[in-house]
Amino acid sequence: MWLSLLLIVPLAGMVVILCLDRERHLQAIRAVAVAASALVLAWSIACAVAYWVGVGERQHELVLPTAFGGAAARSVVANMPMRLEFQAPWIPSLGITYHLGVDGLSLPLIVLTTALSFLSVIYSLRIQERVKEYMAFFLLLEVGMLGVFVALDFFLFYVFWEIGLVPMFFLIGIWGGPRREYAAIKFFLYTLVGSLAMLLALLALYFSVEPHTFDMLELIRRNPMSPLTQPPLVGSLVFWGLFLGFAIKVPLFPFHTWLPDAHVEAPTAGSVILAGVLLKLGTYGFVRVSLPLLPQQCAQFAEWIAALALISIIYGALCAMAQQDLKKLIAYSSVNHMGYVMLGVAAAAGSSGGGFLTGGPTIVSRAAALNGATLQMVAHGIITGALFLLVGVIYDRAHTRLLDQFGGLAKQMPLYFGLMTLAALASLGLPGMAGFVAEFSVFVGSFASFPVHTILAAIGVIVTAAYLLWMLQRLFLGPLNERWKQLTDMDRGEVFALAPLAAAMLVIGLYPYPLMQVINGPMTAIVQWVTALSGG
Repeated sequence: MWLSLLLIVPLAGMVVILCLDRERHLQAIRAVAVAASALVLAWSIACAVAYWVGVGERQHELVLPTAFGGAAARSVVANMPMRLEFQAPWIPSLGITYHLGVDGLSLPLIVLTTALSFLSVIYSLRIQERVKEYMAFFLLLEVGMLGVFVALDFFLFYVFWEIGLVPMFFLIGIWGGPRREYAAIKFFLYTLVGSLAMLLALLALYFSVEPHTFDMLELIRRNPMSPLTQPPLVGSLVFWGLFLGFAIKVPLFPFHTWLPDAHVEAPTAGSVILAGVLLKLGTYGFVRVSLPLLPQQCAQFAEWIAALALISIIYGALCAMAQQDLKKLIAYSSVNHMGYVMLGVAAAAGSSGGGFLTGGPTIVSRAAALNGATLQMVAHGIITGALFLLVGVIYDRAHTRLLDQFGGLAKQMPLYFGLMTLAALASLGLPGMAGFVAEFSVFVGSFASFPVHTILAAIGVIVTAAYLLWMLQRLFLGPLNERWKQLTDMDRGEVFALAPLAAAMLVIGLYPYPLMQVINGPMTAIVQWVTALSGG
C-alpha cells in the first residue's frame, strides 16, 4: 500500500482544509497544505529509495504471440520491472481492479510532481484571495497527477486523468489574469475533447478481448489491436483516438493553441504545475500506453509523429522569439521543448528509411531516443517550473511582464539575474546542464531513425538559444529603467522555492547516470517489445 499513501495524503489534506473555517483558521489552512505536500514529497522519496533496493519487485514477462515468434515464440522479449506494485479486485464484474505500480518511467515523474507541488504551495503562501479553496484545489490536482503516474488499470487511469482537469480549470478561472474565464474554458474544452476520444479508444480495447479487462499490462500482453486479429482500420482508429487525447495534453502542433492562453492567465503556481507536470501526462501516455499497447500502429504512423514533432520544435521556437510577454515566451518554449520528447517517441516507434546515412536504427539507438525523451520530461519540468516561478517574482514587483518595459535589472536584482540566467542556459541546452543531456540523447537516438528530421530539429536549438539570450538581454542588460529603481531582490521564500530546482539542473546535467540507470530498463523493454511486434 505504499503507492496508495501517495494518493491518500494529499486527499486527506484537502478534506481537512475543507473542514476548516476560511476566516478563523487561515493560518491552519496554509499549514495543512504545506504539511500535506511536504509529507507526500517525503513519501515519494521513500518510494524512490524502496525502488532502488527492489522492494516488491515483479517481472512482467511480455511473451510474443506464436505468429510473431515461430519456434521462439515463447521466449521472453522484455521484462518490465514493477516495484511497489499493488493489485486488488475493485469491480470484478467489469474487469476493473485497483492496480498501482511504479517503474523507471513513472518514478522520476512522481518525484518531480511531488517536488513541484511542494515548492508551488510554498510560493502560494502569498495568496490572499479565497485561500481555503485555492489550497484544496491544489491538493486535489496533485492527487490527479500522481494517480495517472501510478495507475495500471485503464479505468483508474482515466478517472485520475479527468480529476486533474477540474481543479486546474478553477485555478485558472478564479485566480488567473484578466482573461482568465476565456483561458479556463478553452483549456477545459480542448482537454475534454481529447479525453472523450481517449475514452472511446479505451472502450474499444476493453471490448476487444475476452474476458473483458481494463488491466493495462494484461492488454499489452494480449496485443488486442494486432493486424492479425483486428481489421487495420480498427487499430488505426484506436491509435488516433489515443493520439488525440495525449497530443492535446502535450501539446503537439496543431493542438497547442490552448497552452499560451492558459499559461498567461494562470497564477504563477498554476503555470508551474501546468508546464512542469500536466504537459508530461500526454508524453507519459504515449510512452506508457501507445508504444507498448499499439506497437504496429505506432510504427506505421511514426513518420507522422516525427513530422509533427519537428513542426512543434521549429514553430514553437519561432513563436517564442516573437513574444513581448515573458510568460507567453516561456509557454511557447514548452511547445518547442516537448517537440523533442515526441521526436524521441517517434524514433523509438519506427524509421523513415534513413539507413543510407546511418545503417538504420537499432535497439540501442531507439532506446537512447526513448531514454532521452523521458529524461527531457524531467528536465523540462524542472527548468520550466523554475522559469515560471522567476516570472512570478518579477510580476509580483513590477506588475508587468512586457520585455520592452525592462532593462538594466542585473545590478538592481543580482540574485534574480543569476537564477534567471542559470534557468535560461539550462533551457537552451548548455552542456553541463540538464537540458543538454536530454536533448543530446534524443538527437543521438533519433538520428538513426529520422536523420533528416533530426538535422532540421537543430534549427530549433539555434532559435531557442536566440530567443532566450535575447530575453536575458532585454531584461538585464543596458541602462536601468527609472521606473524600477526601487525594485527589491528575491526574498527568502522565493529563494527557498527556486534553490532546489537550480541544484537539480546542475546535478542532472553533471551526473545524469543514476537517473538514466533508473529510466533505461523499462525504456529498453518497451523498445524491444515494439521492435519485435512491429517487425523491426
